[in-house]
Amino acid sequence: MAKDNRGKASDKKQVQHVFIIGSKSIGQYGGYETFVDRLIGEHEKEQSVKYHVACKANGNGFMDETKLEGVKVTKRDKDGNVTEFTYKNAHVFKISCPNIGSAAAIYYDRAALLYSIQYCKNHNIQHAIFYILTCRIGLFIGDLVKKIRDIGGKYYLNPDGHEWMRAKWSGIVRKYWKWSEKKMVGLADLVVCDSVNIEKYIKKEYNHPNTTYISYGADVTPSTLADDDPKFVDWLNEKGLKTQDYYLVVGRFVPENNYETMIREFMKSKSSRKFALITNTNEKFLNELDQKLDWKKDPRIKFVGTVYDKELLKKIRECAYGYFHGHEVGGTNPSLLEALGSTKLNLLLDVGFNREVGADAGLYWKKDEGVLSRLIDQVDDMNETLQTEYSLKAKERIKSAYSWKYIGQEYKKLWKGFAR
Repeated sequence: MAKDNRGKASDKKQVQHVFIIGSKSIGQYGGYETFVDRLIGEHEKEQSVKYHVACKANGNGFMDETKLEGVKVTKRDKDGNVTEFTYKNAHVFKISCPNIGSAAAIYYDRAALLYSIQYCKNHNIQHAIFYILTCRIGLFIGDLVKKIRDIGGKYYLNPDGHEWMRAKWSGIVRKYWKWSEKKMVGLADLVVCDSVNIEKYIKKEYNHPNTTYISYGADVTPSTLADDDPKFVDWLNEKGLKTQDYYLVVGRFVPENNYETMIREFMKSKSSRKFALITNTNEKFLNELDQKLDWKKDPRIKFVGTVYDKELLKKIRECAYGYFHGHEVGGTNPSLLEALGSTKLNLLLDVGFNREVGADAGLYWKKDEGVLSRLIDQVDDMNETLQTEYSLKAKERIKSAYSWKYIGQEYKKLWKGFAR
């Protein structure tokens, strides 16, 4: 007769506790934020899995639970601030971080993991899986893994993409990320890769014996909003946009997503359409781009702020003429999957990760000057029959390889495969 996670004899199915560490928040911009939201949603009614999700209480990308629906607050601090809540049946806990610049990310992951380990001790949770997203805490991982194994847990790692290649980091920080990746991969019980190319890299670079591939997901279900829904129409009017008369990009406003190339090339194009950028801009990078490109003089370039309403965002994607994707250092990116599931024409930066996902459903461009602008001019005049062909290919790509239902099933099998 098996024992359940509180040590009582039971012939019932055991609950597998999974602690997810590394996402700043749930459902906001960023690959992991999207991934966590959808994963716990797929397993919301799954009684054999219980998720515990760490989020940031403050700082860049912090968790604002008022932007989520169905939140049940379960704990507040002495000042009345929310510290824990339930969302989609997941236990979510918030970690406060000191203002120490880029080192805050390392502090956050370590503090969240220590909290999770202590939570297991306090609640007599045995055999937990600690699923760490990206490779930031190599400096502390040896001691932390010892603590995990002392309570019978397992350490799974999702290494993300090549964090050490991101342009926002200094040379010293990049060296640390690469070293940290090596340390964290080496001690992982299992490395879960969201990209075939990333799994190949992990095997070749570190010869890790236990890796698996599970991508992120998306869906092809149309938005619940009609074309004339006031919410959508008002948004278009407010931003000065018209259906099928704008190109779109959605994602984090960071250099390695190649906003500079996309804006520069769009400005060079002959398109009469607009370029709408849905992103969480920061003034420093925005001003840098304006100094380089003088983009403010081009009325077609429109930074339209953020959109957290999921159905509205899906409708905006559906009614875009085309979608730009400039990510180059990550693995499988959720914003690309969502675009393929919703937008007819997808213009993708020509790197291995994007080719792997888009296959023949995408149109590809390189960063060389003039390449993207020429592609924009070609796409601008594409006939409707060819547009429809690309649209059907994109949706079929999502259905066949990237549906959230399929991804959820793969993770369920992964959690069930835990070796006691």
